[in-house]
Amino acid sequence: MSTAVTPDLTTHSREVVRTITHWIGGKAVAGGSGRASDVYNPATGHVQATVPLANKAEMDLAVAKAQAAYPEWAAQPPLRRARVLFRFRELFEQNLDKFAAIITSEHGKVLSDAKGEATRGLEVVEFATGIPQLLKGEYSEQVGTGVDSWSMRQPLGVVAGITPFNFPAMVPMWMFPVALACGNCFILKPSERDPSASLLIAELLKQAGLPDGVFQVVHGDKEAVDLILEHPGIAAVSFVGSTPIAEYVYTKGTAHGKRVQALGGAKNHMIVMPDADLDQAADALVGAAFGSAGERCMAISIAVAVTNATADALIEKLLPRMAALQISPGTEPGAELGPLVTGIHLEKVKSYVALGKTEGAELLVDGRESVLPKGEGFFLGACLFDHVKPEMRIYKEEIFGPVLGIVRANNFETAIKLINEHEFGNGTSIFTRDGDTARDFAHHVQAGMVGINVPIPVPMAFHSFGGWKRSLFGDHAMHGPEGVRFYTHIKTVTARWPTGIRVGVDTSMPTLG
Repeated sequence: MSTAVTPDLTTHSREVVRTITHWIGGKAVAGGSGRASDVYNPATGHVQATVPLANKAEMDLAVAKAQAAYPEWAAQPPLRRARVLFRFRELFEQNLDKFAAIITSEHGKVLSDAKGEATRGLEVVEFATGIPQLLKGEYSEQVGTGVDSWSMRQPLGVVAGITPFNFPAMVPMWMFPVALACGNCFILKPSERDPSASLLIAELLKQAGLPDGVFQVVHGDKEAVDLILEHPGIAAVSFVGSTPIAEYVYTKGTAHGKRVQALGGAKNHMIVMPDADLDQAADALVGAAFGSAGERCMAISIAVAVTNATADALIEKLLPRMAALQISPGTEPGAELGPLVTGIHLEKVKSYVALGKTEGAELLVDGRESVLPKGEGFFLGACLFDHVKPEMRIYKEEIFGPVLGIVRANNFETAIKLINEHEFGNGTSIFTRDGDTARDFAHHVQAGMVGINVPIPVPMAFHSFGGWKRSLFGDHAMHGPEGVRFYTHIKTVTARWPTGIRVGVDTSMPTLG
């Protein structure tokens, strides 16, 4: 994890139109560290803003404000907290187009994709508004003579979220709605590459009636991350990002006594069986591999075609679909494939394309040679490799760009073995018409989220999001029931009231039967 966003490899115009602020104590706070990072418009390559990188004093201030706000917020009836979130939901929906525009301007994804991201985040808010039901405990009457027991869930205190650039609205909304509904105060450190959506969220929460200090935004780089992981006033940390950093966050956070959920990287496979509807499978692959320029942790980056005949037929379907993709700035009508987030990331993805050729994979479509928009934007066309092998780095590593590899397998058993032996286990899918095969796949594949004729099996908000193996560090997935468990302590009470019956002294282990 770098200490700041490194300047891009090429010189880009600086057209700084604004300076981004922190959000601390219910108001915008200018950065005071003297350090800042550039925020680009990926479609033009121009710098459009600077974002401050927090120091210890700023993080301490945010934690202090959260600690001061916590007792009153935690004491609010869950229904009142839910009503604040419900008002926020209405404000968010009214500003959906504004969110989409902000996301597209800083991330680069096309407007329809940005609007879809914001909508999926809103679903978690809707889930969290049901918190009175979700916080209900269990009650057992007469567990012993005159003795009753019950459980309750109570908030942790001040919690933090560290979120990635690829979903600047949705991923924070996986975290803070549930955390706030449960009675916690939340500090968000968004990606410094596209930080503005988080500030609009903060403003709308304030408009919805959220007390000052309950939700705060502190921008930063590795220094801010370490301050969060080390701060004694922060009880828990949620993280989404690459596997090396997820492991770092989990290891360091837990070493400092924090509860941590850290979602890491992925290399999602999609098995295409010989009986699959290949038109459906090809449509799904193009959307899942190249949507958001491949910058999704649930993107399909490996298609496992069972039999050579299936692979050949699938490629025949993919080529015209890839050629028809409209590569343009995300704000243009009909845009399907927008730019990558920064020039540095563009060069990294290009280097993987060159590496794949060196490793011996067959590059059927080279997105570096696509007709790309003119200017300094960070564009790359869709890329397709055939004859990818498990020993290749383009198979093993998460590329996070519009690069799809095809692996040929002789049978279903070989295909599922490939998935199960990979270090990542985030999401996976299969396209088939056969129910037995689909059921076998669902039961035996080693991944946290599984799709059957569904290319990107992102769970709805009332289920939980999380992978297996090195795609998740910690015991809890995001949102849904797992989110409620993560952001609360469980407390069990056992009570006996005087009944006129004296038990007397008993030094043995209590048995209440």
